[in-house]
Amino acid sequence: MNRSSFYSQQAGKLLEAPLQTRARFGIGDIVRHRQFGFRGVVFDIDPVFANSEEWYEAIPKEMRPRRDQPFYHLLAENEDSSYVAYVSQQNLLGDSDGGPVDHPSVQQIFEDFAEGRYRLRRGLSH
Repeated sequence: MNRSSFYSQQAGKLLEAPLQTRARFGIGDIVRHRQFGFRGVVFDIDPVFANSEEWYEAIPKEMRPRRDQPFYHLLAENEDSSYVAYVSQQNLLGDSDGGPVDHPSVQQIFEDFAEGRYRLRRGLSH
């Protein structure tokens, strides 16, 4: 399998990833966590796990996701607060029917909400 390298600032190192991965969700999609029920809008995607070892080890072993799948950066919300979440693909479900996400940073990254998803602000794509 062809692989590529990328530097993860969160992990603090160079990581290997397949040249092609199959991300189920895209930037601007609204998702819900399978187990914890919080919602969020995707604002970035890592092709494989690219966070710190401390973050990974803090997850209980029986719940720890595989590293070799896409991980999503979310502007997330629950009933109590808004925050940024980092979630494996296996733990997310699409939730476009649930309406917009009420996170204070949404307007900085995205333009309007239409047809169940957000549109990235012009000039912010890479």
